[in-house]
Amino acid sequence: MDVLIVGSIAYDSVESPEGRVEEALGGSATYGGIACRLAADRLGLESVGLVGVVGTDFTDEDRAILGDVGLDLRGIETAEGSTFRWRGSYSGDMAEAETHETHLNVFEHFQPKVPDHARNPTITFCANLHPALQARVLEQAKPSRISMLDTMNLWIDIATDELLEVMREVDILVINDGEVRMLADDDDLVRAGKAVMELTGVTCLIVKRGENGVIAFHAEGHFALPAYPVERVIDPTGCGDTFAGTLAAHFANSSGVLSREELREALVAATIAASFTLESFGTGALLAMSAADFEHRLSDYLGIVDPP
Repeated sequence: MDVLIVGSIAYDSVESPEGRVEEALGGSATYGGIACRLAADRLGLESVGLVGVVGTDFTDEDRAILGDVGLDLRGIETAEGSTFRWRGSYSGDMAEAETHETHLNVFEHFQPKVPDHARNPTITFCANLHPALQARVLEQAKPSRISMLDTMNLWIDIATDELLEVMREVDILVINDGEVRMLADDDDLVRAGKAVMELTGVTCLIVKRGENGVIAFHAEGHFALPAYPVERVIDPTGCGDTFAGTLAAHFANSSGVLSREELREALVAATIAASFTLESFGTGALLAMSAADFEHRLSDYLGIVDPP
């Protein structure tokens, strides 16, 4: 398997200044998996698998969405009860969601079980989960190249020791700027990033900065890239997961030590993919993105970051 992604599969209800949606297919594994599979198609990779849990209310139509895009769903468990639900809203610059309701439902007692065929992927990506569950995944899925991990401020607040322990087991962290500052207890982002690398021992730290782009810390030096300028932001939900899933596919497309140049190329592709997710509620715009759409936007972006 090229990439294994473990995370949440959910139904999201979201409101923004552009409207609202009820019970849209979402979750970190959903966005990350779809983005990874689309990138894998562009790169000629074979297999992207998901591990997660859904309830008995998870619809055949939504399962078909995941299957039709080409994801390996043999790691998706169906448990008695309801699928994870999240309700939130965005306002102002839509930089951060306000959570109104979270119902973990079957996700509350989820214990990841990686299928035998997926235990030696090229890349293992632990999307946002409790750090104890991420550790369980890493025990089961030993990647041949890179292990990646995402997290959130909740786990920094309530499970710091467990989080730091699992962070020390992976190669790459993909987290946002607020989380880096929390971990380092330092408002200076560059200083905080270097402190987190020292604290965790990761070989690469990728810091998502929303509309301000991304900054990456690598042994060969740190660098920044801007976000792709989108004219109309409808719903930022899932952008970070789209970003990380695209990275995972690009990392699976090579071997050996991750170079600064390879990292930069992957970050450019991830930035483009995430810009599509912004343009609709749910996964609609991401699923509608064609290879030609991606290449056109990539060309525009390279004109910004690598002008002739």
